[in-house]
Amino acid sequence: MPYEWKDTAPDDTGAVSYQLRLWPYQSLPPKGFVWFIGLTAGFMALPVVATLGTAVLWGLLPFVLLVIGGVWYAIQHSFRRGQTAEELLLNRRTAQVIRRDPGGGLREWTTNSYWLRPILRRGPVESYLTLTDGKREIELGAFLTPQERRHLHDDLLRRLANLR
Repeated sequence: MPYEWKDTAPDDTGAVSYQLRLWPYQSLPPKGFVWFIGLTAGFMALPVVATLGTAVLWGLLPFVLLVIGGVWYAIQHSFRRGQTAEELLLNRRTAQVIRRDPGGGLREWTTNSYWLRPILRRGPVESYLTLTDGKREIELGAFLTPQERRHLHDDLLRRLANLR
């Protein structure tokens, strides 16, 4: 699952704290990107090689380069969107959500963990997961699958119960 929990050992008072890190699933690693672009360029070169020495080459070449450039741009855009990350820090007193957006923006939300409630409901997507403290509601794990959001909801309920 594209999230992981880090539990800290109890301190002198016996209090534990939890850290949750969430990230979007990346199906194509950087090494796979190199292979994919290389194979795409190789297959796109086949018709170009067949037209070497003819006037058709100059009509075909711009489209081949446009296709390879378009694929390159689309995959790089996907990689940039994959840099989104969310972090939830929970302890007995506070809960803090930090979201890193693809453009480098940072958003934070802090509340009292006693009032924090994870809510799983029907919304814009299946199994819409939000955190609320009664005053404000924020979305958590928008990039997760519905099944992953349900598992995360159960994990959050267990860990919040351990904090109290």
